[in-house]
Amino acid sequence: MAVGAVIIFLLTLVLVIWQPKGLSIGWSAIGGAVLALFVRVVTLHDVVEVTHIVWDATLTFVAIIITSTILDKIGFFEWAALKMAHAAKGNGRLVFLYVTVLGALVSAFFANDGAALILTPIVLEKVRVLRFDAKKMLPFIMASGFIADTTSLPLIISNLVNIVSADYFHIEFISYAVHMIVPDIVSFAASVLMLYLVFGRDVPRTYDPVHLSPARDAIVHQGMFKASWVILSVLMVGYIATQLLHIPVSVVAGVIAIVFLIAGARVKVISPWQVIKEAPWAIVFFSVGMYVVVYGLRNAGLTDLLGHMIHASATGGLYAGTLAAGFFAAILSSIMNNMPTVMIEALAIHSTGATGVMREALVYANVIGSDLGPKITPIGSLATLLWLHVLGKKGIRITWGQYFKTGVVLTIPTLFVTLTGLYLWLSLIH
Repeated sequence: MAVGAVIIFLLTLVLVIWQPKGLSIGWSAIGGAVLALFVRVVTLHDVVEVTHIVWDATLTFVAIIITSTILDKIGFFEWAALKMAHAAKGNGRLVFLYVTVLGALVSAFFANDGAALILTPIVLEKVRVLRFDAKKMLPFIMASGFIADTTSLPLIISNLVNIVSADYFHIEFISYAVHMIVPDIVSFAASVLMLYLVFGRDVPRTYDPVHLSPARDAIVHQGMFKASWVILSVLMVGYIATQLLHIPVSVVAGVIAIVFLIAGARVKVISPWQVIKEAPWAIVFFSVGMYVVVYGLRNAGLTDLLGHMIHASATGGLYAGTLAAGFFAAILSSIMNNMPTVMIEALAIHSTGATGVMREALVYANVIGSDLGPKITPIGSLATLLWLHVLGKKGIRITWGQYFKTGVVLTIPTLFVTLTGLYLWLSLIH
């Protein structure tokens, strides 16, 4: 069984990353799950259990992307980018900082994919308007992609990894935020520091903001723009209410997405069916299928091996356990993508039988490692692969070798500092 489970997992993973002839990641994962069922690596009961675990996570993610897409179409994110560009008043280093702040905020509230895929083209367009050459553009481009993942820690909805992990361990919205907002702030500070150390000399000291259009010109429909602030405020309240009323997060996110679809259609800013059609539905099938394949590894006893390694590290104390769980997740994410990694390590942590603050440290370290680790290599997350694809279409080519050299330097110190911040924060609140 072990050999079959590993072969199916590796085959599925290769197809997901490679995507031959545009093969959807959803079909690849479902194909792997069907194969796992056929060779009896998993059972139908496992499929039902997996579906119960991931349905809320994936539907929440789809709803967030729909909301982000509509906000992008009404000019919300471009307005924010122009606001910050004007606020920097020609100070190049300050506008670089503002780009990272904007990326962190978008990532926190609209998920890392929204930050990387929606914000990066906007930032690229603005630095071209400011007439930056390729060398001066690179820091802004890399910052947009890097900060999207490294600051996707604070809320359950900030990253699909967070949602999956929170659902598996039954972590409520407020509880998650209490534990992860401080590590996210630490990660943001470390990320900005590393970005300045690596790219600081290439960031222009000054620029002429006269080349930028007024922020208000980015708004496609004033009424919809103003209404979006009210709707988003209701969304934040709704997220908090999910814990108090024991409502699935996907219900709140889904209702708000529907409200945005209806409002956008009424003012003719969007075509709702087109937005729904373009939503990342493949993620739903990918999550279920990939998790079923990972369950095959669990059934073969392979996730228990990782559990033994984590348990052995945890005997060295809370800090050792935190670092080990985080770096295990980061290394695995960089090699085989963060979605299967967070699933595998979640099962491994469950098998350790850890309780109390040690269990919390392992769970949240897994999330941090799976959120940050993918920045080491281009294949670490689907968002990074899509980000590179978007840049390629815009005429910006970053080779895998260039990405890896930069990714290692930026990610490893940031990950270490963030995990240390998690350890200190858990020690303080417990």
